[in-house]
Parts: sequence; structure tokens; C-alpha cells
Amino acid sequence: MSNEIAVVFGASGFLGSHVADALSATGYQVRLFDQSPSPYLKPGQEMIVGDIMDLDQVIAAAKGAAFVYNFAAIADIDEAHNKPMATATINVMGNMHVLEAARLAGVRRYIFASSVYVYSESGSFYRASKQAAERFTETYHERYGMEYNILRYGSLYGRRSDLRNGIYRMLHEAIADHSITYKGSGDAMREYIHVEDAARMSVQVLAPEFANNHMILTGQEKLRIKDVMTMIAEIMPWPVTLNFDDANTLHHYRITPYAFQPRIGRKLVLNEHVDLGQGLLDCLRELHESLHQASDENVTPATSDNRA
Repeated sequence: MSNEIAVVFGASGFLGSHVADALSATGYQVRLFDQSPSPYLKPGQEMIVGDIMDLDQVIAAAKGAAFVYNFAAIADIDEAHNKPMATATINVMGNMHVLEAARLAGVRRYIFASSVYVYSESGSFYRASKQAAERFTETYHERYGMEYNILRYGSLYGRRSDLRNGIYRMLHEAIADHSITYKGSGDAMREYIHVEDAARMSVQVLAPEFANNHMILTGQEKLRIKDVMTMIAEIMPWPVTLNFDDANTLHHYRITPYAFQPRIGRKLVLNEHVDLGQGLLDCLRELHESLHQASDENVTPATSDNRA
């Protein structure tokens, strides 16, 4: 296995970087591709800085690969809702570039990062782009025989996320503002999965029995959003006010994404997984470390001028 190359497009991001680490831990030679260098690059990993919209660069990056993952996308639903052209360009045409590069490289498996929103009438342009990209991936298999996996992720959380991530946003608001505001109904249900669990399963699907399957990776933590917010409030050492803005529920699903039915996916779960409470505490530790680092960097060095 150690001589097999796995290429991860979108490898500098939240999920892609964790999958790259999981691939390295399993023994693959890992090649990272993204528009900016990964701050999480590990020894032995190769970093290629490039643009997924440049087909020649993508083809060159995929050469010699046995496995190709595509995480490159506009992944924030609210951002996609306001940028339909960019969403279609990156999420659909960008995926076409990676598909074509994988075909030319003769890869053993192509792995596309999708979302449970493909089942939904919610999700706006993000959902539409993932549905289209899934169909192109399936049709590449029908036309060229290229094996694939479509991985439909639920609500991810964990280290290396940012304000585009729901859990991170809640934690950040709880620290910075002592309040959390959710744009939607607090009764909305989500299945939370720690990013490290999702990354491990994203490598497990390379086993032969998972070829040409659609996998649902949502974990075992199904909770109402207001219950997650309450958990965060109880963790904090100060009172946290919880607010809900029900006027902004248009493109987020409430209880279940299951409305539209694309191809049925098999749900993959781990017997051993990161508990949500422990995962939240680990996210808080990362936020605490980053905030302290930022404050240390902003300290003005002392000088000989001691004016009060």
C-alpha cells in the first residue's frame, strides 16, 4: 500500500486536511492540491499549489494516482445561496476537471465529497451543485467504468474549522459575545460527526466492498440545535444567552433532509467515535489557544521610553 498515491483536492481545508492525515496514517503516499499551501502539511506529504479550474494543473496533479478525492468546493450553504455562478463553476465544473484528470490517470477509485443536502429540497444552490456533481460522477462510471464513492457528509465539527462551520460559529460567539444566535429554528435536527471520525471512514471506503457505493457519513449524535447550544452554554464559565432567528430558515432543512430521493446511500458508522461533549471541549481548547496566540502577537514590545 505504501507505494500507492492518493491525491486530495481541496486538501488545505477543514475536512480535506483531516482526510489527508488519515490517508498518511494508513500508509498511502499523499499528494495535496489546493489554491493555498496547507498549514497542516505532514512530513512525507507532497503539496501542490494550483487552481482546480485550470484543467492542465489538475491533470498533472493526478498523474500516477491510485485514488483521487475531491473536497474542493464552496461548502458554506449561505455563501452558495448568494453566489450561484461561483457555486456552479467550482462545485460542478471543478468536479468535472477532477473527474477527467482521474480518468486520464486511470485511478482505481474516485471519491467525491457530497452532502446529505442532496436528499433535500433545502440547501439552495449548494444542494443543486452537489446533486449535479453526483450525477456526473455516476455517469463517468457508466461511460468509462471508473470506480467511485460518493460520500454524503452530515454536520461536521472539530479542529481546523472556521466561522463557516456551525459548531465553530456557536463556540466563537459564546466566547466573544457571551451569546449564541442561530438563524433558524432551535428545534431543527442535525446529526453531528467529529471530523476525525469522518476522515477515518473516508479512508475505510477504499475497501473493495464499498466500490461504486453512496455512503452516508453522519455519525451517531442526533440532536436538536438548541440542545447543542444549551450544551455549549453549560460548558462556558459565564452565562450565555441563546437566540433564534426563525425568519432565516429558507435554505436550511429543519428535521430531516429526506425529501428528494437520489440513489440510496448506505450509512457507515464507527463503533468507537468521538463523543460530542468531548469533541466540543477539544474545539474550545483550539479556540482558546488561537485567541491567546493572537493576543500575544498583539502585545507591544517594551521600549526605553517609560512615559506613563
